[in-house]
Amino acid sequence: MKTLSNSTLQHRPPIKPTASFMLSHPAHLIALGFGSGLAPKAPGTIGSLWGWVSWLLIQQHLTLTAQAVLIGLAFTVGWWSCTVTARHMGVSDPGSIVWDEVVAMWLILSLIMPCSFAGQFAAFVLFRFFDAVKPGPVAWADQLFKGFGWQGGFGIIFDDLVAAFCTLLCIAIWRFF
Repeated sequence: MKTLSNSTLQHRPPIKPTASFMLSHPAHLIALGFGSGLAPKAPGTIGSLWGWVSWLLIQQHLTLTAQAVLIGLAFTVGWWSCTVTARHMGVSDPGSIVWDEVVAMWLILSLIMPCSFAGQFAAFVLFRFFDAVKPGPVAWADQLFKGFGWQGGFGIIFDDLVAAFCTLLCIAIWRFF
C-alpha cells in the first residue's frame, strides 16, 4: 500500500471520495461510514442516520459493558481512520468523513436508551443542530485541533463528541424539568 508524504499532499488537488477510493483502504471504509459519507447531499446527516439505525441493531446483542467497549474501540479506530483518510484526501476535515457522527450517535443512544422513537428522534435532531450550527463549545472544539496528523484526526472526532455532550445535556435538562 502506497503512503503519501506531506510534501506530496501539499502539491496535489484534494480527492473527492468515490466507492473505489472508499474500498482502497480499510481506514477509508471506516471513516466514510461504510458508504454513508458518499451521499451527494448532507453526508453528516446520512452518517448520523446510519449511526442511529446501526445502534438499534447493535445494542440488542451487547451488554452495557460490551457497548462501552465497542464505543471506545470505535473512537480509537475512528481516530486512526479519520487521520489516514483526511491525509489521503488532502483535506483536513472533509464532510464525507462521517465516522465521527456515527460514534457520537452511538454514544448518545447508549446513554439515553431505552427511549421512545420520539426521544431518539429528538436526540438525533439536537445532535444534528449542534454538529451543523456549532454553537459555543462546539465551535471552540472544532477550532482546537486542526491540520493533518494525529491532532487533525482527533479534531475531526472531538467536536462531534462535544456536540454529543451538548445533546445529552439538553436531554438531561429536559428530563429534569
